[in-house]
Amino acid sequence: MGQIQGTGRALQTRLNNRIHTFFERWFPEQRLFLRSDSEQTRFIRLRPGTQALIVFGSSALVAWAILASSILLMESIGAGNIREQARRDQALYEDRLNALSMARDAAESEALAAHERFNAALTQISAMQSQLLESEDRRRELETGIGVIQATLRKTMNERDAARAETEEVVAVLEGRAAAEAERTSVAEVDATLAFLNDALQRTAVERDDKEAEAALALEEADAAKYERDLILDRNDQIFTQLEEALTVSVEPLEKMFTKAGLPPERLLDAVKRGYSGTGGPLTPISFSTKGTEPSPDETRANALLRGLDQMNLYRIAAEKAPFGMPLRDSFRFTSPFGPRWGRMHEGTDFAAAHGTPIYATADGVVTKAGWMSGYGRMVKIRHDFGVETWYGHMSRLRVEEGQRVSKGQRIGDMGNTGRSTGTHLHYEVRVNGSAVNPMNFIKAARDVF
Repeated sequence: MGQIQGTGRALQTRLNNRIHTFFERWFPEQRLFLRSDSEQTRFIRLRPGTQALIVFGSSALVAWAILASSILLMESIGAGNIREQARRDQALYEDRLNALSMARDAAESEALAAHERFNAALTQISAMQSQLLESEDRRRELETGIGVIQATLRKTMNERDAARAETEEVVAVLEGRAAAEAERTSVAEVDATLAFLNDALQRTAVERDDKEAEAALALEEADAAKYERDLILDRNDQIFTQLEEALTVSVEPLEKMFTKAGLPPERLLDAVKRGYSGTGGPLTPISFSTKGTEPSPDETRANALLRGLDQMNLYRIAAEKAPFGMPLRDSFRFTSPFGPRWGRMHEGTDFAAAHGTPIYATADGVVTKAGWMSGYGRMVKIRHDFGVETWYGHMSRLRVEEGQRVSKGQRIGDMGNTGRSTGTHLHYEVRVNGSAVNPMNFIKAARDVF
């Protein structure tokens, strides 16, 4: 065992000598003398291998320091660029929000103008319906008068023809009997009979001329009435065309608005009809015929137009009942959108503004929750029609109570920082049949119409 250890030490010694010999040409052996206070002198021998190890270690330490400083410097420069880019993105985002706010204001003005145009169209439709009814009544009166005049004229002509035939018969009888009864008939009687016949013929001729004049006047009045009716029909056709175009322009954006918001227009209109099922009034379908005949083209066209106006009115009611409004009216900025955030689903949109900023209901509904809820802090839930709910979280103050019915635009609370929140803001959610949807679908859809 001792022999093996001795052999190992010998090998190690030879290896160390070779290493020192290899480095000796660059690092010759050095001796460092140290003298103490007692005037004793000692020295430390620095062999070539030791010197090489010190130099290489120092070089590695210096290189590491340089590399670490470079990395820290590059990270500092990169962080500065990221912060600058973040500031630029924030400024761009705020500019876009301002542009969206201006577009929303313009859309609201356009919606008010469209509502005024809708009311004017309804007024014009009512006036047009009254004119059509008056025109139809006048046409019936003219047709009845023409029929009476024609019947009277035919009766008069028949009486005239009968009088002529009777006169001819009387003349023939008188002429045939004149020779046989010349002696028995006096001249005075013949003259009296002829005078009576002449008077009867003259009265018949006068009556005939009067009836012919009345018939001609009636025909002229009928032609004038027909011409006036044609003018009314042409004017009504122009009115129909304008109203049909206006109706198309007004209904299509409403259909797109509800489709973008995820509310099928057909089911939406059925739900509104169930709640508003009364009949009568200016939008009742027009029906002129009482004989069971098919309606005229104008009646069919008017009924189609009134159905379209009724559909637009149903859309207007649905728009008032669905949450297409903005929960804030003061200045704000979007701080967090709908979607995944920090590994979890963010089921609403965050709006940041000053503490105490008023918060408004986005549609008519009933308050189902007004109090504290874990994570949401002070919050309000409102149930609307069509299976839609809106949630308003992190409020500092509540201004409604559970069970209270609220209207669109009514103030329901103030913005705050309660619950699980990192700063003053409003957490706004829209839920359809219990599932959270992106509130911006409703806000953007409404911006295209209102």
